Amino acid sequence: MSLAASATAKVPCTRERLKDAVDKYLFMQWSGHHSDFDNLAYDLVYLENNKTATILFDIPAHPLELHFNRSILDTGNCKTFTELVATNVMVDPPHPYVIATQMHLNEDGEVNLIDSYVTDQGDWAFNQTGFLYWNSLENWDPLPEDKRDSREVLKAAADAYPSRFSNANISVPFNTPCARLEGGAYTGRGNLTANTCNIGGLPSNVIMDNRRYVIDEVYGAVDIFMGFHGLDRTRPNEGTPDSHFFRVEGGKIRYIHTVSPCFVDGCGMNGTGIPPLRL
Repeated sequence: MSLAASATAKVPCTRERLKDAVDKYLFMQWSGHHSDFDNLAYDLVYLENNKTATILFDIPAHPLELHFNRSILDTGNCKTFTELVATNVMVDPPHPYVIATQMHLNEDGEVNLIDSYVTDQGDWAFNQTGFLYWNSLENWDPLPEDKRDSREVLKAAADAYPSRFSNANISVPFNTPCARLEGGAYTGRGNLTANTCNIGGLPSNVIMDNRRYVIDEVYGAVDIFMGFHGLDRTRPNEGTPDSHFFRVEGGKIRYIHTVSPCFVDGCGMNGTGIPPLRL
């Protein structure tokens, strides 16, 4: 009976276990080999921009030079999130990427889902240099224990932002200062200590659905994978793959990072800027 119980016992989802999975993921992206990723589940699902792909031939199979990475660990959902800036140096000219990845571990401590949004030239506001530079100016250090918000507070603050896009009555808890890094464009250029993300003009008829969360109280961070309807004008009624990554301090949003792969180059805007939504 004790043997049966031990055989079916859940593996504790600790920060150490999650960090080990992240380290192996980063090594796989750097090396182009998954052989050292020894805790991949037999039924692993790998998604690339919401499409079923394979770690044998798609992005994980190509060695990347990793210029920057940041990860958060969610022991409540046994998930991780990683944003990374990378370049494939095996091609000429080198190919830059900004990648956002959520991973999920099962009850046996194995990674059974790797869900990646891979952006490059032609994706929403893509600029690897800008993403790397503005990221370097921000502080995402662990928060002191007495300054950490609960999971509920973090999720509510992050949820308010995409929910506001379909309901003008929702108040988003922006901090001051607050800055948004969108692809490679940054709202915090002018005054890094007094900027606000409350820039006005947000739409009230845009749906952001199919939300998947990674929440880390230690870093006051939440990532949401979702479908951003209307972002790609060629498919106005389909949710464009989108990652919104939030830093929340004292219940208020301090930073927002977005990574959004378009269905077609430029999300159907033809270099004319952001037109009114056609929904």
